[in-house]
Amino acid sequence: MLLNVKKIFICFLVLFSVEVWAEKKPVMPENISGAITLSAEEVVEQILINPDLVVVDSRKKTEYAKGHIEGAVNILNTEMNRQDLEKIAPDKTKPILFYCNGVRCMRSYSAVSMALDWGYKNIFWFRGGWSEWTEKRLPVISE
Repeated sequence: MLLNVKKIFICFLVLFSVEVWAEKKPVMPENISGAITLSAEEVVEQILINPDLVVVDSRKKTEYAKGHIEGAVNILNTEMNRQDLEKIAPDKTKPILFYCNGVRCMRSYSAVSMALDWGYKNIFWFRGGWSEWTEKRLPVISE
């Protein structure tokens, strides 16, 4: 009986800890200086009117494989380097859109910041990311 009470107590602590940690996860700023912040509808519009738009999914490969925006290139922000970005966008004025999981995911924020530091000038940021995209039931490609 005492063992079961301990197990229940430990489970409660773990669940409570995860909930508290999730609430403390930072929310990204509304904007990034030098980048244009877009909603899901504006992303669709940019994809339709701008055939040169490069879409970068800054999430993990496993997340990308489960679903992504059609045509998106997967480059995890922590693995992105200048050479990788120059391979897909050698012209630093070429429009590039970055996204990740949503407002509590810092991956696209980090990727946008790096691209701006490397001199890219035409940067779009889909702040709402994957969560907004799927909430609005927009087209999804999976592997």
